[in-house]
Amino acid sequence: MSGHPPDSVRLGVERALEGVLGRRVRVVSSRSVGGGCVSASARLDTDDGGAWFAKWNADAGAGLFVAEADGLAALAAAAGKDARVPEVAGVGGRGVPSDPGWIVMEYLPAGQPSPDYSARLGRGLAELHARPGPDPAGGAFGWPTDNFIGSLPQANAPLGDWPSFWRERRLEPQVRLARDSGALSAGEGRPLEALLDDLDTVLAGAAEEGPSLLHGDLWGGNVFPGSDGTPVLIDPAVYRGHREVDLAMSELFGFPGGFLPAYREAWPTDLAYDRVRRHAYQLYYLLVHVNLFGRSYMAPSLDAARRALAGR
Repeated sequence: MSGHPPDSVRLGVERALEGVLGRRVRVVSSRSVGGGCVSASARLDTDDGGAWFAKWNADAGAGLFVAEADGLAALAAAAGKDARVPEVAGVGGRGVPSDPGWIVMEYLPAGQPSPDYSARLGRGLAELHARPGPDPAGGAFGWPTDNFIGSLPQANAPLGDWPSFWRERRLEPQVRLARDSGALSAGEGRPLEALLDDLDTVLAGAAEEGPSLLHGDLWGGNVFPGSDGTPVLIDPAVYRGHREVDLAMSELFGFPGGFLPAYREAWPTDLAYDRVRRHAYQLYYLLVHVNLFGRSYMAPSLDAARRALAGR
């Protein structure tokens, strides 16, 4: 993807920065930076010496980036000294080739991890989880608005019962999508159906801790050391849920070593996480990968369902 934003994005970013800074600024250069597989991204340098990070996507309206901005703001409000979150300056665009959706935020360059980077990340996430975030409906699990997991819609309508939320808002939509696309073949889904039927048993006791604010997409690509070595959290899919969801995702795809012991020292988990709940929570992200990237993730998905059932 190009590192040069279209004119509509550049002009929108300049207007947003003027609103934040209270003075006229112009983007004078841009260069591509590493990002996800969903949107193009670049560092934008302005004529006042500032540096900003922008993403844009011709297939995504402002809603995708409004949801990202909402999630980043929620994380920033909850984060303590052991984690940092970039501040958003603006969002815009209609999600068409002539006017792509976009978001611009402060540019936080990557640095080298501090010696205690993993420990700080573990403590920082435990501190974040201790804050439940905005309550959409009197102690419920969910979020005031829907958002996205990758490019897929993520429904967050609140429910008071955690197993019901995990079944109805997380697992069932992904199973339906996999069936509809043909990624999940007829007769292949028995472990998934059995888990959905027995999810109250599998997740028994999880809701006793109450809801935590979740990052929601906590894999290794969504955290990095800032210039001073402090962990930086990006690209969230936030909602109020059981804190172990973030832990389960962190164990799937390349998270910093030493993180989980530090988290558990700050906020211990019980044996049911390792035996049962981790697999039930990882199943969601594996099914998301099925629906984004194809059937190569179906076997791990079915295995996660079987492991969750076996650990009851």
